[in-house]
Amino acid sequence: MRIAILALGLCLAGCQDQAKGGGGGSRDQIRVVGSSTVYPFTTIVAEQFVANDPDARAPVIESTGTGAGLKLFCAGLGAAHPDIADASRRMKRSEYAECRRNGVADIVEVPIGIDGVAFAEALSGPGMALTEADLYRALAATPEGRSNTARTWRDVNPALPAIPIQVYGPPATSGTRDALAELILTRGCEAVDPSARALAVAAPDTHKAVCTRIREDGAYIDAGENDNLIVQKLAANPGSIGVFGYSYLDENAATVRGVAINGVAPTYATIADGRYPGSRPLFLYVKKAHLRAVPGLRTFLGLYARAWGPDGPLVRRGLIAASPAVRARAAAIVAHETPLDPAELAH
Repeated sequence: MRIAILALGLCLAGCQDQAKGGGGGSRDQIRVVGSSTVYPFTTIVAEQFVANDPDARAPVIESTGTGAGLKLFCAGLGAAHPDIADASRRMKRSEYAECRRNGVADIVEVPIGIDGVAFAEALSGPGMALTEADLYRALAATPEGRSNTARTWRDVNPALPAIPIQVYGPPATSGTRDALAELILTRGCEAVDPSARALAVAAPDTHKAVCTRIREDGAYIDAGENDNLIVQKLAANPGSIGVFGYSYLDENAATVRGVAINGVAPTYATIADGRYPGSRPLFLYVKKAHLRAVPGLRTFLGLYARAWGPDGPLVRRGLIAASPAVRARAAAIVAHETPLDPAELAH
């Protein structure tokens, strides 16, 4: 135990030295990685951070996707590793365990608000209205255990138009992709085959393969972590559908519109109250050790907490404000730097 504490102390000392411009590398600015959905909100807070302190260096913020960001975050402590991971889904218990293996023990989990996995089409599109079952039958690699042969939306549902299935969405490293699988495809799978719910417990790998593995024959197009690129693709291909966070739908309302799922369109109100099936919380993960070592990191989190309210700049950018109770709890977590309890995490 004494050796571990000494090693942590040396790591933090090195991190602080480098953060102040000394040591073997430069670390005088906050570093954030992770979700493309959370990225625009974090950049707004970064702009406020610099505006409030002209001597501060602008934080480095990378849109890597939630999964890739958490992998970088969990790789270790010190100046070579990020301070914050933006996440459009909750950290998994396996990711927390990877953090612990690499010495990242105390992690502060901060819920910053709500978002929706939005489906959208160009304003000149066909006016699609889909169900979770439609999306499952269109996008799953093996719906009901059989290879997906659907080529048009009418193949999926006779009431839909006979236009090719062409869906632009996030890569496998994205939290939005994880949310698409959990919130939409899984529910569609279980609606089509109620026995799939029991399969999730009895044979989780089989359940994942049948319910959430996405086809790779061109119907679903991996558009990377650039959600603005998906918006551009929709304008160029009016028969296609895009999948991204609600903020991008809100920001581009002049060129794209939301696609209703189960009769509910993705709007601020329907996402906030949970009626829209793609509603999901957004998070920051912060290394508590870095809060003591990296100049300005505590101030940065404090700015975040003051920006996520209903009248704050993040909501004006497309964030859905969490309930007053959730915001109060999140602010208390920031104020007290309360570590995450891993028992709360799913596998």
